[in-house]
Amino acid sequence: MRRTISTPGQTQALNEVALSGQERREQWTLLGLSTPAILVIAIVVLVPVGWLFYLSFVGSDGQFSLEHYKKMVEYKSYARVFMTTFQVSLLTTLICIVLGYPLAYFLAHLPGRWTGLFMLAVLLPFWTSLLVRTYAWLVLLQRKGLLNDLAMQIGLWDSPIKLVHNMTGTLIGMAHIMLPFLVLPLYGAMKKIEPDMMHAASNLGASPVRSFWNVYFPLSVSGLVAGALIVFVLCLGFYVTPAVLGGGRVVMVATQITAILEYQFDWGAASALGVVLLVATIGVLYLAGRFFKFDSALFGKG
Repeated sequence: MRRTISTPGQTQALNEVALSGQERREQWTLLGLSTPAILVIAIVVLVPVGWLFYLSFVGSDGQFSLEHYKKMVEYKSYARVFMTTFQVSLLTTLICIVLGYPLAYFLAHLPGRWTGLFMLAVLLPFWTSLLVRTYAWLVLLQRKGLLNDLAMQIGLWDSPIKLVHNMTGTLIGMAHIMLPFLVLPLYGAMKKIEPDMMHAASNLGASPVRSFWNVYFPLSVSGLVAGALIVFVLCLGFYVTPAVLGGGRVVMVATQITAILEYQFDWGAASALGVVLLVATIGVLYLAGRFFKFDSALFGKG
């Protein structure tokens, strides 16, 4: 009887074939398990978005047409709506950065027994309806609201000032709603920073300010970018807060779409606005991805 002696190279090749076969079986198993979720996403997301694209290219005569997109180029009102949308989104993001970074820094350096309590205060707005929070700000900011009354009592101003139904009220309401979306990823990035790194910078002669800007801040940028992207993208599609606190004077894309459907019942024009906003959002994410790595910006990896 002849015995077949396998060389080390043949053994390695057989092992690689067996591993590749096992990997293929695992991939097919994972694909089978994820098929229901893929079908749900296709039905719930891809089909409506595809239908939106289709309606945007249907003219008033029911034929293929670019008339809705031509209107957005011809009429300056559409350009103003998009400028207002991006302006409000950018200003809200900046306000959240200014308020959220110190807050996240404070939470990251609290003792463990206090962190949960203060984090609860940050997360508490998530448990309240968006519409309720918006109308609460309307009550607080109106001319006879609590804020104006308190300010006049302590002498900040003599007569009620207009804090609602304008850009000011819209930014206040949106910043309050969006703030947790910036604080949470930023807090996660700050908790991963080792305190020893700041101690090492101090031991090397760096001042606290220099240690912060040269060591701490660069390490927290991943969370800051992730939070800013989330806030900015969510603000682009806001409807309730600008409609209530803006009082019709702050017209964003979502508000304009609603107005077109209510007064003109033109699904094609409304769909075209939605398509342009979707493409603009994808463009913002693409540009952000060109400057920041999404794996580090969105998931806090080094």
